[in-house]
Amino acid sequence: MGYSAAYKILRDHLIEGEMSPGNEIGIRIDSTLTQDATGTMAYLQFEALDVPQVRTRRSVSYIDHNTLQTGFENADDHAYLQSVASKHGVFFSRPGNGICHQVQLERFDVPGETLLGSDSHTPTGGGLGTLAIGAGGLDVAAAMAGQPFYLPMPKIVLVRLVGRLQPWVSAKDVILEVLRRMSVKGGVGKIIEYGGEGVGSLSVTDRATITNMGAELGATTSIFPSDEVTRQFLASQNRESDWREIAADADAEYDETVDIDLSLLEPMIAKPHSPDNVARVAEVAGTRVDQVAIGSCTNSSLRDLMVVAGALKGKTVHPSVSLVISPGSRQVFEMIARNGALADMIAAGARILESACGPCIGMGQSPRTNAVSIRTFNRNFEGRSGTKSAQVYLAGPEVAIAAAIFGEITDPRKLGDPIVFETPERYLTDDTMVLPPSDSPDDVEIIRGPNIKPLPRNTPLPETISGKILLKVGDNITTDDIMPAGAKVLPLRSNIPAISEYVFTAKDTEFPTRAKEYGGGLVLGAENYGQGSSREHAALAPMYLGVKAVIAKSFARIHRQNLINFGILPLKLADPADYERISQLDDVEIADVASTLRAGGSTFTLMDRSTGLSAELTADLSEREREIVLAGGRLNFIKSRAS
Repeated sequence: MGYSAAYKILRDHLIEGEMSPGNEIGIRIDSTLTQDATGTMAYLQFEALDVPQVRTRRSVSYIDHNTLQTGFENADDHAYLQSVASKHGVFFSRPGNGICHQVQLERFDVPGETLLGSDSHTPTGGGLGTLAIGAGGLDVAAAMAGQPFYLPMPKIVLVRLVGRLQPWVSAKDVILEVLRRMSVKGGVGKIIEYGGEGVGSLSVTDRATITNMGAELGATTSIFPSDEVTRQFLASQNRESDWREIAADADAEYDETVDIDLSLLEPMIAKPHSPDNVARVAEVAGTRVDQVAIGSCTNSSLRDLMVVAGALKGKTVHPSVSLVISPGSRQVFEMIARNGALADMIAAGARILESACGPCIGMGQSPRTNAVSIRTFNRNFEGRSGTKSAQVYLAGPEVAIAAAIFGEITDPRKLGDPIVFETPERYLTDDTMVLPPSDSPDDVEIIRGPNIKPLPRNTPLPETISGKILLKVGDNITTDDIMPAGAKVLPLRSNIPAISEYVFTAKDTEFPTRAKEYGGGLVLGAENYGQGSSREHAALAPMYLGVKAVIAKSFARIHRQNLINFGILPLKLADPADYERISQLDDVEIADVASTLRAGGSTFTLMDRSTGLSAELTADLSEREREIVLAGGRLNFIKSRAS
C-alpha cells in the first residue's frame, strides 16, 4: 500500500502516537508564525513557560491585523511584539511588510516541513507542499518551546483534479466548488490533499488560494504536491535550494475521494452569510453592488492584482461602487507600482489600502447600511464586515472586478478577452522589513504598554460543575459570534478583562453582565460550535467570565482544542435531541466530573434542576487532554510537569 503526501510528512515528524484515524498523535513542528491579533497573547504565554529561546527551526512574528491605529493600544502591542521577538529568537515582520500568509509563502514556507500558526488560514502554505496547520496561540507557544503539537490523526481526502480552468475562471472557483460539495463542517477531522493531472496547470499562488480556504471546510489542513511548478516558484523567489519533491505514491490509498473537472467549472460566488452558501454567478447576476473589496490572504497575490489591473485599464469604477484594493505583501505592492498596474488601478478610481488584512478582519471599510459587498476574502459571516445588515458575497478577483465595473454581479466572461498573466522569472526580493532576533538577547528590554495585562490563569477543574445555562445558541456558531473582531474590539486582545466585556455580544449584548451576575456557568451550542478563526480569546475570555463547560452537538477542531487549553470542558450531547429539552437560564449540575476524568471515564449526566430532566454527555478526550482539563488548562499542565 502506498502513502499520501500528507501521511508521509506526518510520519516523518511523528513523535508520539499511532497513525490511525482519530488516534491522538504528537508531531514535531519545524516553524511557527503568529500575527498581532493572536501573537501578543501567544508570546505572553511563551514567556510564562520560562524558555529563553525558541526551539523551532524558525519562528516569525507578523504585524498585519491590528494596523488601524486609532488609539495607543495597537502601537503598544506592536512594540511589545518587536521587543519580545528580538529577545527570544523570533524573526519580526514589520507593519507594512504584508499579510502573514502571503509573506510566509513568498519567503519562508518549505515543502515537506511542518508549520504551526496562530491563525486559522495558516494552511495557505499547503500550496507550496508545506504541512501547515492553524492552532490557538497557546499551542503555538508550546511548539516554540519545543513541545509537540497534538492532534487526532486525520482522515486524508483526495481531491482529484483533471482538465484546466477556462478563461475568467480561477482558483477561488475551485475552492468554492469544494465548499459547495463538502460544506463548512465537511472537512472536520480531515486533511484535504489535491492530486491528479489538473494540479500541474495551477500556479503556486492558485494552489495557495485553494488551501487557504480549506480552513472554511473545517479541515485540519490542505496540501498540494511539491512539483516542478513549486520549484520554479521558489527559484523565482531566490529560494530554489528550499525545494524538494513531495508527492503521493502512485498507489496511495485515501479515506475519501472527490473528483473535480476544472474545465467544467464556471465563475462561482458564496452568498450571505456562509462560505458554503455557493451558487453559480449566473444565478445571482444582476444583483446591484455597493462595495467591492479585493485583497486578504486568499486573493492578494501578484497574479490576482495583475488580473484586476488588466480588467480596469482604461475603465472607470461604476459610480455606485466603492472599490478598495489591498496588496498582499510589500513585494506585490512594489511590483505593481513598478510595472504600472498600480497606476491603472488608481486611474480607474480604486482606493488603495496598505498591505494588511484590513477589511477582512473588520479593520475599516465597513459597508453602508444594507449594502451588498463583493469581497475576495474567505469569510462572510454576518456582521464580520463591521456592518451587521450588510450582505457580503465571496468571489474571486475576476468576479469582483466585473462587479466593480458594471455595478452589479456580472459573469466576468462579459469583460471580453481574458487577462493573461505571465509568472515572473524573478520576483523582487527584499527582506529588510523582516528583522532578525538580537545577537544579545540578555540586553533586550521587553516593552509593555498599559493595555497589556497579566495573563489570566484558570483553576483546576472542580468535582462538580453547576450553574446556569448562560446562553443557548444554534448551529455553526463562529468564533466571531463568540469573540467579535473589528476596529473596536481587536485592540483589546492583550487585555482579557477589557475584551471579556464583548463575549457573545454579537448574539446577546447582556451575556457578559449575566455571566458575572451568576458567577459563571455553562454555554449550550448545536452543530459545529466554534467554527472560523483560531482566536483563542473565544475560549480565554469566556474562561475569565467563569464558563466551566460548553455543551454542544459537535465542535470545530481548533476551538475545541482552545477550550481544552484553557480548562473549559467540551461536552457532547449523547442524544442530540436533548438540545431541544434544555433552555437558556436552566439551572444545571454535572456531578463527579473530576473523579470521572481521573478514572479515565468519559460519560457524565447533566441534571436539569429547572425541569427535573437529565441528559447524557460525553467528553471525547485523550489521556493527555484529560490531564490538561483537570489541571485547569495547558499552561498549568506544562508548568506542573516542569516543576
